[in-house]
Amino acid sequence: MVKKEAKVSTIAKETLTILISQPKPESEKSPYFELERKHNVKLVFHPFIKIESLTPKEFRSQKINMLEQTGVIFTSRNAIDQYFKLNEEMRLAINQNTKYFCISEAVALYLQKFILYRKRKVFFGADGTNKGLFDILQKTKDEDKILYVCSENQQDAEIVNWLNEHKVDYRLGFMYRTVSNDIKEVFKAHKFDIICFFTRSGVKSLHENFPKFKQGDKVIGAFGNNTIEFAQESKLVVTIKAPVPKSPSMVSALENYLSGK
Repeated sequence: MVKKEAKVSTIAKETLTILISQPKPESEKSPYFELERKHNVKLVFHPFIKIESLTPKEFRSQKINMLEQTGVIFTSRNAIDQYFKLNEEMRLAINQNTKYFCISEAVALYLQKFILYRKRKVFFGADGTNKGLFDILQKTKDEDKILYVCSENQQDAEIVNWLNEHKVDYRLGFMYRTVSNDIKEVFKAHKFDIICFFTRSGVKSLHENFPKFKQGDKVIGAFGNNTIEFAQESKLVVTIKAPVPKSPSMVSALENYLSGK
């Protein structure tokens, strides 16, 4: 087992097992697999949550006119999937001039699955943080009607507070809900040294599956201020944090930790 303050020499002697609480990447070129080879660690991918789409009827109850929204905020690929899925189900033609404000370049590039990327107005934060997102929103906040696509049971409070404080004309667009997965079997099959979270719901799922969970010497990683704060509120000690200037992604945060940086 690795202690939370483990040094590089200690890490090098052990084969660590790291739980990534997301689905396994489809591409073998994923940087996660390069990390696995470089540091001789074992990565286990298992989502802690699953997404349930809201029906068109459920969305319509929010009384949002999608065609009036001139800008859309995306903080995850899930949000993008649900936005275009719902538009298709409702048979809505998305305005060609719609602006897309994305938390990171990786999220922005995912839009290529749905749109002709270069012909749309796509913006993304410089460093994958909420501050980077706010910097790009600041430029057009007075001229756009913003739709923040989010989960029915999870929104980023920092983003909502910023939109309110800057008097942005916005609506919360609930398009899906997150539900906890049964993760007991994966914990029976493996003894994890590091557990990485990406959402508040993921942390909540851990405690719903294991109400008496104790961190012990497990190292916790968390992505996003909202996730980090909720993990800490849940009495977890978060050692690996992203995005931060030197670690804009969870992969880079793990790289720095495993390298002793």
